[in-house]
Parts: sequence; C-alpha cells; structure tokens
Amino acid sequence: MKRYDVLVVGGGPAGMSAAMQSAAAGASTLLLERSSMLGGTTNAAGVNFPGIFHAWGRQIIAGYGWKLVADCVAQSGGKLPDFSTPPARHWMHQVRVDRSVYTLLCDEHVTRTGAEVLFHAMPAKAEALPDGWNVTICDKLGLQAIQTRCLVDCTGDANLVALAGGTLLDDGPDKQPGTYVCKAGGYNNADLDMEKIDAAFREALARGEVTAHDAGWNVNAPKASRWLYQRGENANHIPGIDGRDSWGRTQLELAGRGSILRMYRFLRQQPGLENLYIEFLAPQCGVRETVRIDGDALVTADDYISGRVWEDALCHSFYPIDLHTADGSGLKKIELEPDIVPTVPRGALLPKGLKRIAVAGRCVSSDRDANSALRVQGSAMAMGQAAGAMAALSARDGIDMRDLPLNSIRALLEEHGAIVPEPANKN
Repeated sequence: MKRYDVLVVGGGPAGMSAAMQSAAAGASTLLLERSSMLGGTTNAAGVNFPGIFHAWGRQIIAGYGWKLVADCVAQSGGKLPDFSTPPARHWMHQVRVDRSVYTLLCDEHVTRTGAEVLFHAMPAKAEALPDGWNVTICDKLGLQAIQTRCLVDCTGDANLVALAGGTLLDDGPDKQPGTYVCKAGGYNNADLDMEKIDAAFREALARGEVTAHDAGWNVNAPKASRWLYQRGENANHIPGIDGRDSWGRTQLELAGRGSILRMYRFLRQQPGLENLYIEFLAPQCGVRETVRIDGDALVTADDYISGRVWEDALCHSFYPIDLHTADGSGLKKIELEPDIVPTVPRGALLPKGLKRIAVAGRCVSSDRDANSALRVQGSAMAMGQAAGAMAALSARDGIDMRDLPLNSIRALLEEHGAIVPEPANKN
C-alpha cells in the first residue's frame, strides 16, 4: 500500500495549487486526476482566460496559481493587462493563456515542487482512520489502496467528501447551464450579412433544426451572429443537466457536442460561411454548478457582496455574482461595489463532521449566488493553496485542520507567495 501525507483529488486550478503548496511545504503529496492532463477548466473545458487576480488596482490573489498563469503568458509571448486601473468590465482583467503552453507548464510547475501525479485514476472509497484515511482508487488496472494523513477534495463536485460520508448542499435539478467551448475559423465577420444569418437562424429554430441555447445565453433574442462574433467561444448554454456524476457528465458532453454540431451544420449553409471550420474543440463541457459541501461556515451572497472579512479568512475572491439561467437573458449578474473585495474563511473549506479533509474550488461551502462568483479559476487557485497549506500542516503536526493556529496557516501561505486578507480589526 502506498502512503502519503496528503492526497489531493482533482487536477484543475484548485487541485494544482493545493498540491504545489502541500509538496513545497514538505508533505509527501499525490495529485490524482481522472483525465490525461492537469489544468481542468482552463484547458480541458477550454476556458483559457483565468481570473480574477486583481481588484481595484491591486493584486489580491497571488501564489502558485498566479505564478503558473504569469509564466505561461511570458513564455508564450503574451502580455498581461494593465492592472493599475479598474477596468470598465470585469472580464478585461481576466488573463488570456495559450492552452497548449499552459498544459505543458502545468506538469512542470506541479512536479518541480515534489508533488507526485497520477493520471487516469479516480477515488472509489474513503474510510476514516484515527490518524488519517484509507482511500481506494480505481486506475487502469483496477482498485488500488492508498493511505494518507489528509485529503483535499478539488473535484468541483465534492465527490471525495461524498465518499467520506460528508453532507452536501444541493439546490435541486435546476442547475446553471454548462457551456461547451469551441473556436471557429474560416470566415471574416465583415464579409457576412449578419441580419440575414439571424433571420435564417430563426427559421431553422422554427423547424427544430437548432435550439435557442445553441447560439447563446439569451433565449428571448437568439442570434447566430453572437456565436459568430465570439467564434463559438463561451457562446452557448447546455441546460437541464446535472453533471455531478458520470451519467450526468456523459449527458452533458453529448448534449454539448450536439449543440456545436447543429451550429456547424447550420452555419456552413449560410452565404460566406461555406469554409467555416472548427479549429479548437474543448475535450469536455464546462460545468458551472452541481453541489457544495455543508461546511463549518457558509458564505452567503450578503457576505460576498459586502466584502465581509471573516475572522478566519485565508484568501480573497473577486468576481461579480454570475448566476447563469436557462431562461430569459440567461444571466443574473451583480457587480461588486468599488473597493469591495470578498474573503473566504477556513470554515467554508472544512466539511462538517469530518476530520483531516478540506475542499477547494467550486464545491466550497456557500449559497447558490455566492457560489456563482466563488467558482471562478483565480478564486479556486487561492482556495486550493489555502487548503494545501492546511493539509501540509495538519499532516506534519498530527492535528485536525480546524485546530491549527490561524497564524501558522497564514504564515505558511505568505511564505509561499500567497496574499492573505488583513484582519478586519487590525489597527
């Protein structure tokens, strides 16, 4: 049986940051990833514009995730936005990365900290021990046993917490729609009669050849032109599917690729689009919402938009409330007021009733509106590093993460380049 101090499950933005922090702090660390690459949402789901790391002219998230993103921009010849002035729209401070270079750098950044990586493997069972966990994983040869002192769930769907017996928060079947990312080429927008294409799309919609969600988020005014202007990137909604388990994810992948295929067939029939082609297709559909953990603390929308500085805050988050819907305009958005920077408490990363396990990323303990903002990549990286720090200290000191002195966690995070929120009552 293999033994580790820390087992991190899920190799996306949160999991990579957790594994890098844990290993760099001296804990023997295994990062388990179900696919063939690290990166998660950024490359596997094609959302290659992680953020947001800056707020109101200053950096509020740094550490291992930011180092990876900045390194990718530098090595691929890109340019970072000017972060000194707040942008007109929040997405202007997201950082565009080259997906291929990013994928290569993920491997390098994670493994050079000493973390071990295992691809093509998933957890199947988790049993609590007095001083750790026995975890059964399923790899290509079958079931294998691993013993670890601490767990970090970065699956996004709280799969590991569920296996460990934790309770989950679930708002029912009406999940936020997913989005399947592609990038189309072979045309010039200036050469197209967008009004005629939109009229043809409405006719195809009436015939049942396409759906309103294929072309965009706003089902009240579906337009193929929106898809064309965005070249298929972040341009559709895949509604009505809960992607928490493998059955749901399969439905989501099939529906997402079916949506792109319908648009491809429709658009290639339109004047000026005869040579349209798909130059990039994400390996998987992006998921915005499944379940969250029931944690020691719950971050509410009021906590988030007020910029509450929790007593046990370990990192910042920054993004508007961004709840996608299957009807109407497709989006409920609430911008943060100037100088508001939300924080994430330790308690939101710790599942109630379970010891020596933390979560990071989309399944953080929060209500639905707050979660729609907390789920983004920059915030996931910050939470991941915080969870990795707690796991490393817990494994070293032999105590539960909720019993660790806050100043020890914060000191370790700052030592490794993370930005820790200032206490609200600091003089």
